Amino acid sequence: MVQARVVRAEVAYRPKRQLLVHAEEDRERGSTLVLRFFNFYGSQLKQFQRAAAEGLHARAFGEVRAGWFGAEMVHPRYRLVRADEPLAEALTPVYPTTAGVTQGAMRKLVLESLEDAPLEETLPGSLRGRYGLAGYSESVRLLHCPPPRADIAALAGRSHPAWQKMKFDELLAQQLSMRLAYRARRTRRAPPLRTDGPLMKRFPGTLPFRLTRAQARARNEILRDLAAPHPMQRLLQGDVGSGKTIVAALACLAAADTGWQAAVMAPTEILAEQHWRKFREWLEPLGVRIAWLHGALARKERRAALGAIAAGEATVAIGTHALFQKGVSFARLALAIVDEQHRFGVQQRLALRKRAGGELVPHQLMMSATPIPRTLSMTYYADLDVSLIDELPPGRRAVATRLVSDARRGEVLDRIRGACAEGQQAYWVCPVIEESKEGDLRTALETHAALRAELKGLAVGLLHGRLPPEEKSAVMADFGAGRIQLLVATTVIEVGVDVPNASLMVIEHAERFGLAQLHQLRGRVGRGGRESVCILLYAAPLSAAARARLKVIYERKDGFEIARQDLLLRGPGEYLGERQSGMPLLRFADLEKDEPLVRAAREAAQWMLDREPDAARRHVERWLPGRQELLRA
Repeated sequence: MVQARVVRAEVAYRPKRQLLVHAEEDRERGSTLVLRFFNFYGSQLKQFQRAAAEGLHARAFGEVRAGWFGAEMVHPRYRLVRADEPLAEALTPVYPTTAGVTQGAMRKLVLESLEDAPLEETLPGSLRGRYGLAGYSESVRLLHCPPPRADIAALAGRSHPAWQKMKFDELLAQQLSMRLAYRARRTRRAPPLRTDGPLMKRFPGTLPFRLTRAQARARNEILRDLAAPHPMQRLLQGDVGSGKTIVAALACLAAADTGWQAAVMAPTEILAEQHWRKFREWLEPLGVRIAWLHGALARKERRAALGAIAAGEATVAIGTHALFQKGVSFARLALAIVDEQHRFGVQQRLALRKRAGGELVPHQLMMSATPIPRTLSMTYYADLDVSLIDELPPGRRAVATRLVSDARRGEVLDRIRGACAEGQQAYWVCPVIEESKEGDLRTALETHAALRAELKGLAVGLLHGRLPPEEKSAVMADFGAGRIQLLVATTVIEVGVDVPNASLMVIEHAERFGLAQLHQLRGRVGRGGRESVCILLYAAPLSAAARARLKVIYERKDGFEIARQDLLLRGPGEYLGERQSGMPLLRFADLEKDEPLVRAAREAAQWMLDREPDAARRHVERWLPGRQELLRA
C-alpha cells in the first residue's frame, strides 16, 4: 500500500487513451508516483481532479513498477482520503469475489453483516471449557477483522484458536446431524426377521467352502440387526474379492425364512447378472425363487417376473435401477441390498426403499468394494453401522503389478501370447469406447481391431457399455467358457466379473484412471490358483498427479491404504461421489490434518445429545440448515 498526495489528473494518448494520475509521496525529496488506468470512466477523471484541488491523498494497493514517468501502479485499487486520516487498526481481509463484486463492496457487505447478524454461542460453556475453545462471536469477528498484532502464520495455516473454533463447530454439526439421523431411523418400524430358520440352518451345508472369520463376523452383525424391529442401515465393506456376496445371500435367507422378500440392486447389468448367477446357484436348491429384471427380457418374461415379485412368489429380486422404476411393486419387501452403493444417488436409494409401501420400512444393507478411509468413516459415514470383511478367502493370491511404458507395447503382446498358449485368458482395458475430444487416447474399438491383427490365432472379444444387454451377456458367457482368450473392454468390467482362468490384465492409458478404478480393475484377476499380473501401460510424459497415482497402485496392495492415499490426492468431495450429493463439504476442517478435532467432535456430539439436546439441534440448524432429508438414504 502506498499513500501519496494527488497533484493532477489528465487523459493522455501514448499510444492509447489512458488516465494518468500524478501523485507526490514526499515533496522535499521529490518522490512521485503515477497511477495509470487504461479502462476508466469520465467520472474518475473528475474525481481525481477534485481530489487534487482539495489536497486529498490516494491510498493505492497494487504492484509498484518502473514506468515512463518513474514509479507507477497500473489499475491499482485505491481510496481517496484526507492526509491525516488514520489507517484502520486491523489487517485487511481479501475475499474470493465474483464478476461485478469488488473487494471493497464485499468487505462492506461482510462488515454490515457482522454488525447485524446474531452471533450467539450455540455450545454450552462447560463444553467449550473442556476443549479449550474460543467464543463463536469473537472468532468470527477476528477472522474477518484480525488485529494488527495477530499471528499471521497461525491465521494463514488455520491453526489460530479462532480457526480451531470454526473447525470444531463445523465437525460437531456434522457429527450431530449424523447421530440425529441415526436416532430418527431407530424410531421407525421394520419387520423383525428370523435368523435361525430352516433355510439358514441348511445353507452352510450346501456350500463347497466355509466362511472366513471376517465373513462370519459380518454375517452375525447383520443378522443381529435384521432381528430388531427397527430398520437396519448397515454398510458392508471389504476389499475386492473378500466375499461380500455370500454374506448378502445369507441376509436374504433371513427374509425368506420369515416369509418376506429381498431386493438386490447393482449399478450395471453385468454385476446384476453376476449376482443372479451366484444367488441362483446358492439359493434355488433350497427352494428360494430368484427373479432377475434386466433389459434383454422379452415382454412376456418381464411381465412374468414383475408378476412373481408383486405376488410374493419371487423371494429375491435382482436388477439394476430398474428395480425402483414404475411398474415394479413388492408384496412384502423387508430387505433392500444396494451393491456398489457409492454409484447410486440419494434419491435412487430412497426410491428402492419406498417400493415396500405401507408403514414398515425395509432394512437396508449397502455394500462397497471401495474401502472407506477411517477419517471418512468417522465423518460422512458416521450415521451408518459398518461391517468389515478384512481378510480374503483361502486361495486368493496377491496380484503382481507392473508399470510399463507404451514404448514397450511389443513385450506386452508377447506376454499375452505366452499366457494364452498356457491356456490362460487376459483382459485389455481401454479408457474410452470410440473417438472422443481427447484424441490422443486409443479407443476400445481401435484397440480391438489392432489386437485382432497383431495377435492372429487368438480369439479376441470386445465388451463395452453401449452393447445391447443380450450381446454383453453373450460376450461374457463366451469369455467365461474360454471361447474368448483376450477380452478388450472398457471399465464396464470394473465390477461383477469373475473368471478364475483370467490371470493377466493390461490397462491401457493407466495414467487416465483413478486409484479406486485401478484397484477394482486389478481385482478382476487373481481369482484362480495361478500367479496373476496386472500391467499398467502408460504414455509418457506423466503429469505429477498421474505419477503419484501410479506410484501408489504399484507399491500398495491393501485397499484401505490405497483408499487413504486416494483421499489425500483427491480430497473428500470427489472421493465421496454420490454419497456427497446434496451434502455440504467441510469448508474449514481438513479430515487428515484435523483428525484429533474429528475425534473430539465425535465425543462432544454424544455428550451434547445426551445432556443438551436443544442446543444440539440449534447448532445443527446453524451449520446445516434443512439438510436432514438426504441422511435418510
